[in-house]
Amino acid sequence: MNPPANHPHTSETTAPVSQRILDLLERVGNKLPDPAMIFALALGCTWIASALMAPIEFPETDPRTVVRNAAGEVVSAEPIRVQNLLTPERLAQFLTRIVKNFTEFPPLGVVLVAMLGVGVAEHSGFIRVAVRYLLQVTPRTALTPMLALVAILSHSAGDVGYVMVIPLGGAIFAAAGRHPLAGIAAAFAGVSGGFSATFLPSSLDPLLQGFTQAAAQILEPGRTVNPLCNWYFMSGSSLLIIAAVWFLTDRILEPRLRRIPVDGQPAGELQLELVTGRERRAFWAALGALALLLLALVLAAVPETSPLRGADGSLTAHGAPLMDAMVPLIALFFFVPGLVHGYVAGTIRGHRDVIQGTAKVMNTMGYYLVMAFCAAQFTWAFRESNLGALTAIKGATWLQAIGLPAAVTLLGIILLSAAVNLLVGSASAKWALLGPIFVPMLMELGLSPELTQAAYRIGDSSTNIVTPLLPYFPLLLVCCQRYCRSTGAGTLLTTMTPYAVVFLVVWTGLLLLWWALGLPLGLQATYYR
Repeated sequence: MNPPANHPHTSETTAPVSQRILDLLERVGNKLPDPAMIFALALGCTWIASALMAPIEFPETDPRTVVRNAAGEVVSAEPIRVQNLLTPERLAQFLTRIVKNFTEFPPLGVVLVAMLGVGVAEHSGFIRVAVRYLLQVTPRTALTPMLALVAILSHSAGDVGYVMVIPLGGAIFAAAGRHPLAGIAAAFAGVSGGFSATFLPSSLDPLLQGFTQAAAQILEPGRTVNPLCNWYFMSGSSLLIIAAVWFLTDRILEPRLRRIPVDGQPAGELQLELVTGRERRAFWAALGALALLLLALVLAAVPETSPLRGADGSLTAHGAPLMDAMVPLIALFFFVPGLVHGYVAGTIRGHRDVIQGTAKVMNTMGYYLVMAFCAAQFTWAFRESNLGALTAIKGATWLQAIGLPAAVTLLGIILLSAAVNLLVGSASAKWALLGPIFVPMLMELGLSPELTQAAYRIGDSSTNIVTPLLPYFPLLLVCCQRYCRSTGAGTLLTTMTPYAVVFLVVWTGLLLLWWALGLPLGLQATYYR
């Protein structure tokens, strides 16, 4: 019998090369400062870099400043410039923005509001009972694909998958006696690494389509792009992501993670608990309340005059009230069933128990708040300095200048998008910069805007999971430390690196195969201009 990975007599020289590389990356990564300090240091580096690079004049045009007339001709444009953040005026502006940067940090409200509902559901026992029921109907070996499927479906609700699915992944794996970090990693890979892969339309579709259509109209003023122009390909991509998460988690990552002790919530703590008759009645009462909530939401959204619809009558378009209300709705869908379950099961006897449940979960968010504060200051400074925009535009201009064949250029777009994604987290912000360059460039080579957008989405998604600058990275680290207190940024990044590499390779291969077979990308989509 082979000794386990953490056996004292196991020689590092007998481990596979990939294993030794990951171990080295983990050791180096865990020597890095705390993530909150990383954001603080990154803020300082941004200040210094902005001061050094501000005097430099760059020839590249900032696509956000381009103004065109009805014929598509450029009327005015400004070159990209780095803004010096160390001037007295800019430092004064930063001081006045510190509170706003924190309170307006997008993930902050999403996480805290959603956790209010989750706190009641957890305190009442609803989540524990739901997990035990889930374990009864799902074979232990099928937990990973089931979790990946839930992660993929969560994309229709935007970013709420980060606060809903990732903690669930750890709880499910712990309850099944499997390593909770493997569940968190699988959920994170599906939610973030496969962010563009979805069976259902999501708010990202119309958000990217708007930039793609505007970029296409630079060359063809009448060109339109359907919001679901990548739907068929992204639906097929969902199956690929689920299969990749299943294989990597069960065969590669979980055996490696077994050497990390679970010293927080014990693995398997839910497995030994039996569901009592009262808990069973409470659980089904909670599901009944959840069904009534969903029915009420459907009835409110169906009428064409529904206030939940956007100006164009759509429920899923960017800016539609239903999409903007998704986070409080998710909190409500946890709060009400949790409340009903608690009263029927006897775990909630009054309003003080409800408050205690929400306060209990908020007590665990202190570390997250510190990291979110530092991340918010860095994110604002990095955006204001234009350093991320400069990196993206420089890379796109270089790719355009070398004049590679169309298929190779498409591959270059995927790799460049993946690289820029390590610095600029927002999918729409990157595409606002890259779209006006990439889309016309590939149209000149005879390729369609829809194909270019699909390539961008692959690169944008794949490397989400290997950058500490992801706004939700602090939340993920908190989830891991709930089970394994020694988890550091290095452990987390090395755990997610195989997902990022495999996603990038196989997803790119799928797009090339899809193209070679002539399968439709989506609604009203073509491969060629």
